Amino acid sequence: MKEVRVLNDKEKRKIVIIIVSAIVLLILFFGSFRTIKSGEVGIKVRFGKVVTSKTHDGVNFKMPLIERIVKMNVQVQKVEVETSSASRDLQDVNMMLAVNYRIDASKATDLYKNVGTKYEEVVLQPAIQESIKAVTSKYTAEELITNRSEVSNGCMKELENKVKKYGIVVDNFNITNFSFSAEFNKAIEEKQIAEQKVLTAKQELEKEKIEAEKKVVKAEAERKANETKGQTLTDNIIKEKFIEKWNGELPKVSGSNSIVNIDDLIK
Repeated sequence: MKEVRVLNDKEKRKIVIIIVSAIVLLILFFGSFRTIKSGEVGIKVRFGKVVTSKTHDGVNFKMPLIERIVKMNVQVQKVEVETSSASRDLQDVNMMLAVNYRIDASKATDLYKNVGTKYEEVVLQPAIQESIKAVTSKYTAEELITNRSEVSNGCMKELENKVKKYGIVVDNFNITNFSFSAEFNKAIEEKQIAEQKVLTAKQELEKEKIEAEKKVVKAEAERKANETKGQTLTDNIIKEKFIEKWNGELPKVSGSNSIVNIDDLIK
């Protein structure tokens, strides 16, 4: 039977060194590459300093332990913000906002240099808050409700002016929800009820006015018809009336005046 040889301490240390070295080499090898996907921009940084402003899509080489590649998303992104503001008539307004934005790929390096990767927290969200407050202060609470699209467009322009210098492009600005105090909601409801009552009263008044005008027109038409009928009543018509009423007998008269007046007969 073959005897198993026991490794001495020196041989053991040598094997351990070889294994550790192999592991380190593998780490260094795989750490020398970074994959950049479509819709991303890679910025190569060496000891905190940008050395390459933009890397291409796919696998990119970097010096292990010395360089790193920072990824910047240049696709359209969405941020939702819940905020409160005051209207022109000093009503408290709570809003839910949804903003679609993207990073200009040509300015991604400058954005990283000036702001870093937390640009949404550092730049975008504060700018959204400032924009909504600036615009809502120009409208009353009721106008904010009835002119929501106009308010959204105004906020978008304000926001664009604040963030474009950083290389952030605003694609869309939506106010997804408005909410007011319970007192204001009650006042709005009461106003709408009052306006509806006024509208109903106006409609009833207009209806009565039309009915009255109809009666006047009808009476005027009847009056004119009667006048026309009286004007066209001629002697022939009177004679026809006499003939309709005559029983065929001549009236008996005495005296020298034997002329019978037809008008007297039909009276």
